[in-house]
Amino acid sequence: MMEWLRFASCLALLLLALESLGLVTSCRSNKPVQASQEPEVKPAPATPIDANNTWNPDWDAIVEKAIPPEMLSREVPRDVQRFCPRFYDMSETDKRAFWAYFFQALAGAEAGLNPTTRAHHTEPEVSVPDSVTGMSGRTEGLLQLTYADAERYGCDFDWQSDRKLKPNDPNKTILQPKNNLECGIKILDKQIIGQRRPLLYRAGYWSTLQPGRPSYRVFAKEMTNPPLACGLRTKSTVSQGESTKTVRDQVARRNDAH
Repeated sequence: MMEWLRFASCLALLLLALESLGLVTSCRSNKPVQASQEPEVKPAPATPIDANNTWNPDWDAIVEKAIPPEMLSREVPRDVQRFCPRFYDMSETDKRAFWAYFFQALAGAEAGLNPTTRAHHTEPEVSVPDSVTGMSGRTEGLLQLTYADAERYGCDFDWQSDRKLKPNDPNKTILQPKNNLECGIKILDKQIIGQRRPLLYRAGYWSTLQPGRPSYRVFAKEMTNPPLACGLRTKSTVSQGESTKTVRDQVARRNDAH
């Protein structure tokens, strides 16, 4: 019996050694761990304001990759159909492209698509002290956000670092398009999914998304060229075949010609 145990022990050690050298296959599961796949992305259509290629097509990808699953679901409020009638029937890729277009239009109305835009608001409902900086009525970046949003929504803004830089320094965390756009997605997600409010809401974060406000009319004009999959019938100053990428390519060719 003892000899048999010694033999079994030696055999086990031999198999382990051979396995470590790759000469035998372990009976343990060797299924590869699947990495989470990034979603498929594509350039969004160009908004009317993007005629001179102010919007970087890379920003489409930032938005599309950051959209959470619930913003691709039927949890999205029904007033999304005002701009994208077929939203609920589209593929996830087309839905992501719609949101990229939506945030491009929002940035167009809020900041003219300029990522270093800063504004000082004096309206009582906006001119309130920022809980992080102590300054009142200051909004910044593509979506005109505040440092207090880092506390409210978990945005990646660092006031302690930014305060050492010039006000319009593009290296400021709040002015970096990726940080600003991802923060905007978190804000909208909380409104339409977490709080179950409409997309166009009179008490929402952006006055631009409040019907009846002057800035809403600017936004609505920018929403006239959503992805073809949306099935929106509207007259737009932009060809429906134009995307943020084709606009950039056209501008590059014009510049090269000069």
